[in-house]
Amino acid sequence: MGDTMDQLMSCRSRLSIATALLIGASAIPAWGEMYMAGQVGLTSPRSASQVDLAVDQTILPPISLSGLELKNSIVYGGKLGYYFDSVKSLGIETEAFTTTPHLKQQNVTVSALDGSPPVSQELSGAHFRVTTLAFNLVVRYPGGRFQPYAGAGPAIFFAQLKGAADSASSTKPGLNTQVGLRYLITPNLALFGEWKYNHVRFSFDTLAFGAGSSGVSFHYSAHHFVFGIGYHF
Repeated sequence: MGDTMDQLMSCRSRLSIATALLIGASAIPAWGEMYMAGQVGLTSPRSASQVDLAVDQTILPPISLSGLELKNSIVYGGKLGYYFDSVKSLGIETEAFTTTPHLKQQNVTVSALDGSPPVSQELSGAHFRVTTLAFNLVVRYPGGRFQPYAGAGPAIFFAQLKGAADSASSTKPGLNTQVGLRYLITPNLALFGEWKYNHVRFSFDTLAFGAGSSGVSFHYSAHHFVFGIGYHF
């Protein structure tokens, strides 16, 4: 059953990416320099920070946890962009990508806000999937074969946290940034390498963190190192 759910989530993530890129394609005018690209690489997440548990305060006082360690993961996705004819160094871009920086099994420090001393607790691991739909403003150096570029913009993050007790989802706005270098093999075909950074705060309704807890919220930050190939029209 668990493998079937993972396959369904993977299919849903791929469908979300394809749908996002098709929507982006329909919104971009048919003049100027357009491009589409696929990308794959490594996600290196930071520990989830400012972890707060939602609890029944008649049973437990407000509780926070130490940072939650996340695993490195493969990231994959695609992007669709457009550079303006009037300002060739300026462009807009939509991209979608998915990654699975699962929650490690680990010891955490549990701190109650009523002044009682913190305690150590074993936390089971959990499956964690994040799909990002980002809208970037991009600037580049429109040189010959080598084109350094940078971009930033808002993003919508779709996440699922699946533990032994249940499965919960969270959809939140956040930030996406990128810096990269593109190499034009031909006038239409390009290779690129890119670093991205994401930041968002998720909130999940879940029982995965023990009796008395009904949810968890935390800051998610991740570095992505990707490479890809693109076609310029």
